Parts: sequence; C-alpha cells; structure tokens
Amino acid sequence: MHRSPSIVRARRPWLTSAGLAALLATSALHAETWVITDQAHPVSGKADRLILLDAPSRIEAELASGLPADPRRAERIARDRLSQGGADLQRRIASAYQGVTDAWSLGITSLPAVVVDQRYVVYGETDVARALDRVERHRRPRP
Repeated sequence: MHRSPSIVRARRPWLTSAGLAALLATSALHAETWVITDQAHPVSGKADRLILLDAPSRIEAELASGLPADPRRAERIARDRLSQGGADLQRRIASAYQGVTDAWSLGITSLPAVVVDQRYVVYGETDVARALDRVERHRRPRP
C-alpha cells in the first residue's frame, strides 16, 4: 500500500517554550535531517543521521547465526562473538538501539520518515531533497 507523502509536526511533549525558542533560532541556521526507515523502505539522498529501525534485529541475527542447538555451547559461542566484536560491536549495538529510542520518542508512526530539526516529519517520501523542499515550503510565512 503506497500512501502519498505527508508532513506533520514531530511529537515533543517535553519541549518547553524556552526550548522551542532555542530550536526556532537554530533551525534557521541549519536544518538537521534524520532519515528513519528500515531495509524494506530505502530512501535516497543525504541526511545528517540515518536510523534503521531493523538494525537491532539484524545485529542479533548476525550474532545468532549458526549457533548450535545445545544451549551451553550456543551461549559460549555468542559470548565469544560479543567479545571478539569488541568496542566496534558495542558501538553498533548502542547506536542501533539509540536510534530506535529516538524514533520512538519523536512518535514516528510510519516509514520512511524524514525528520527535520526534530520538529517536522515528512512521511512516505523516499527522496531527502524533496522532503526538505516540502518542509521549507511549509515553514515559509504565509501571506
């Protein structure tokens, strides 16, 4: 099912009026862009941050690949894999789960989502440049 792209404000229940003023002041200087998606919903273009919501499950599948049926051996092998992955694997895991948390905290409801300044969300757009253009048109003062 394909839906046409839509733009909404990101849900930020904890954003105060002072925080909103600071956000508005900085948004004119630089539009921070996040793409929130998964492998099934590819997006083209450049963003400041790419959040793949299926990253945690892909890392878990990678770690669990080919484990034996014996639980003790499987646990030992999994621990070895985690250990061998070192700091790089730990960063990948932390980044993957932080991305899911950040998407959840914004109230993302469908994929793909292009988030601008953690304030605007364009749903359904697969091209970052077009999403940014939609946000810019939305932000312009109306006559």
